[in-house]
Amino acid sequence: MTPISSKRIAVFPGTFDPFTLGHMSIVSRGLELLDEVVIAIGINDSKRTYFTVEQRLEMLRDLFRDNPRIRVVSYDSLTIDRKLSGVETIILFTEPELTHISSTIVRELLRFGHSVDEFVPKGLKLV
Repeated sequence: MTPISSKRIAVFPGTFDPFTLGHMSIVSRGLELLDEVVIAIGINDSKRTYFTVEQRLEMLRDLFRDNPRIRVVSYDSLTIDRKLSGVETIILFTEPELTHISSTIVRELLRFGHSVDEFVPKGLKLV
């Protein structure tokens, strides 16, 4: 077991409204590089979301319930306001074949009653 002080932890901030295959790609690839990924759902009152924060927390915690290397949390401050010392920044982009998928498109499809199964991870239960 890796001592806590040397654990490599990624914080993946976003709205995740909803979580898409592109997000899943970044989490999966992050786990190849790091010990743990914290999916941090930012609360932004100026954004009109489709799912509540509680629903998004529930969906993602359910999706990753069997993976102890993934934690799902929420926060209500600017990501940049986090004062962390000794932090390295790693940027992962989604694979090119997934770049056309966005939460905005998925929300629009949901609003019009269309299936979004091809855009969200298998096992994600949209509540």
